Formats: sequence, structure tokens, C-alpha cells
Amino acid sequence: MQAISFKAIEFESAGEALQYTEAAGGKAVLLDGRNFVMTQDEADRIAAAGGEFAYLVQHEMPDGEWRIMTIPVN
Repeated sequence: MQAISFKAIEFESAGEALQYTEAAGGKAVLLDGRNFVMTQDEADRIAAAGGEFAYLVQHEMPDGEWRIMTIPVN
């Protein structure tokens, strides 16, 4: 597969990426084992080009605990 360039901010952890989206907006994604925040348009462009990544989301469990989950794309 050909390399895809994109604009994003990289974070050490998924939690940090999600915190950033809560404060400043954007979409948290896991791409090639790395945590990024990017615009929805940028994520859509990567998906349209066939790039494989996953959205990072927080999900509340029945017991009230929050977990970070991934939603695969492509």
C-alpha cells in the first residue's frame, strides 16, 4: 500500500488523545499503533484512500466504569 500523509497531533496515550478532543475538538484515532487527533475531514480522507485505522472512543460500562474502545475503519 502507498504511504498516506495526513495532518494530526500525536499523543503518548489514547487517554491523552481523548482528553484533547474533549477540550479542543477533533477525532481521536489509533493508526499504526500510534494515537492521533485529527479533523473528521482528515479521517474521512484517510478512510477513502483505503487507510486502516480505528476511532478511539470512551464507553461507559454497566457498572459505571469508563473504558477506551476502538472502532475499526477499513
